[in-house]
Amino acid sequence: MTIAFNRNSMKERRQILRRKTTKPEIILWSKIRRKQIDGFRFRRQYSVNEYILDFYCPELKVGIEIDGENHERIELKEYDSEREEVIKLFGISILRFTNKEVIDHIDNVLEKIRDTVKSRSSAVATTFPLIKGKTQKGLVKVIQ
Repeated sequence: MTIAFNRNSMKERRQILRRKTTKPEIILWSKIRRKQIDGFRFRRQYSVNEYILDFYCPELKVGIEIDGENHERIELKEYDSEREEVIKLFGISILRFTNKEVIDHIDNVLEKIRDTVKSRSSAVATTFPLIKGKTQKGLVKVIQ
């Protein structure tokens, strides 16, 4: 089986991106790290197949991308669209925000992330029933 998540071959690229963190990424990371969003853990620069997401919550399969001004160019929009289609094949939902949104309207960005996390977490709770005696944070214990 081929590993699709955080491949060793992508490790150096992920490390470079972490070292070159942009201001909007720093702002958003300070608000979502350490389980600040409803107790769910997000990771920085997480690779899926040959692509790297800015932020990713593996438990809920939610990715977050912050797009700079250069993403307005037609060729980058096409690349982003193709990239998103591949990532969606893994069941991952992608949220996209612009640098400006993160810098100027961080509360709105966080609200959209929380809304997505809530809807994805309730979907996970109903889609994947728990085994008798097992519990997860935020999910109801199933007893049969």
